Amino acid sequence: MLPGEKAHHKLIPGSRREEMKNLKIEDLSPNKAGVMAVFYPNTFGNTSMVLILRRTYKGVHSNQIGFPGGREEPEDENLQDTALRETEEEVGIPRDKIQVIRELTKLYIPPSNFWVQPYLGLLDHTPNLIKQESEVAQILEVDLDHFLDHSNFVNEELSTSYSKKMLVPAFKLNNQIVWGATGMMLSEIRELFRKGL
Repeated sequence: MLPGEKAHHKLIPGSRREEMKNLKIEDLSPNKAGVMAVFYPNTFGNTSMVLILRRTYKGVHSNQIGFPGGREEPEDENLQDTALRETEEEVGIPRDKIQVIRELTKLYIPPSNFWVQPYLGLLDHTPNLIKQESEVAQILEVDLDHFLDHSNFVNEELSTSYSKKMLVPAFKLNNQIVWGATGMMLSEIRELFRKGL
């Protein structure tokens, strides 16, 4: 059984918790998306996962850290196919090289009205990461031990698209603050690793 909602709850800003409780997501006709959390051996003999810093654009997820992934397209067979296609496009990992281990808990993102299906994937080699210049400002390779270190779980004051100077729970990874939906997904992944998947 996935630790989804309980793990997500740890990363929801206090002001959003009540709002999220009573949502009927299906009634909102949400956009659907798939994202991929890919883990692989790095050149130092450890394990890394890949995150991206999105480019600045007119949208609520502008200049934010996230997993490779994006909106479902008509040609996609399902949301796993979406996540694999987008991962190949955004960071250059061939979709046929990723072993998809499992689905994670779906997550609704109110500011953009997206319902996101995350997946956990593995590579058996160190990838040659190539960013998609049009959408990705930077690729972040995060060491697994760094991610699992409890000292990297922080509370940070941020200004968001819906609130100014809001204290949010977050991860500090590679000197970047990772919060919101990506932080919630990371919280679930962290719980799974602690339980040995």
